[in-house]
Amino acid sequence: MLVRDRMTPDPIKITCEIPASDALELMRMKKIRRLPVLNKTGGLIGIVSEKDLLYASPSPVTSLSVWEIRELMHMLTVKKVMTQKLVTIPEDATLEEAAVLMISNKIGGLPVLQGNRLTGIITETDLFKVFLNLLGGRRPGVRITVLIPNVKGTIAQISKAIFNAGGNIVGLGTIEFPKTDNEAWECVFKVQGVSRVQLMDTVRPVVHEITDIRSQ
Repeated sequence: MLVRDRMTPDPIKITCEIPASDALELMRMKKIRRLPVLNKTGGLIGIVSEKDLLYASPSPVTSLSVWEIRELMHMLTVKKVMTQKLVTIPEDATLEEAAVLMISNKIGGLPVLQGNRLTGIITETDLFKVFLNLLGGRRPGVRITVLIPNVKGTIAQISKAIFNAGGNIVGLGTIEFPKTDNEAWECVFKVQGVSRVQLMDTVRPVVHEITDIRSQ
């Protein structure tokens, strides 16, 4: 999966001259948490987040009057609070690359570019949705977690055993398991078409251990 397949295309954009209060109101109205900022020629020059705007807002315990606060927020433009040191990603990058960039830079979203043109935005929420889909989180079935050796063909053996039992794998995830001295992997399967007992009996001969099983 590539960034262009999961990004929000043609995101809502603003210019740097608008008041910060207007940007915050727009975010709340559209239920989004960040806005790309463009210059007059349509070039990307920054990004502003809800957190940036809230940090720039007067404290709730300020001695200023409501009217003074409104006036200050109207005078404060997006240009003064936006992030200008941009971290972007091309739309043909992988989702893994997007995740690495977000984690490394401790940010929750990335403007997506095609060349120098802004074409979308991808956020941590988009990645969470992919994670949920990969594990079959919204599909009914039996979820089983197993430990397997890091041996070529092991997942193929489990898949074949599930198929032979009449099961259909609708979610799958693997991760290196850190709690063992021997090299092992933890695998999660979401399976339809078999009962919990059938699934346990099916996979037990080809895995190290069944660590969890539940119907969802």
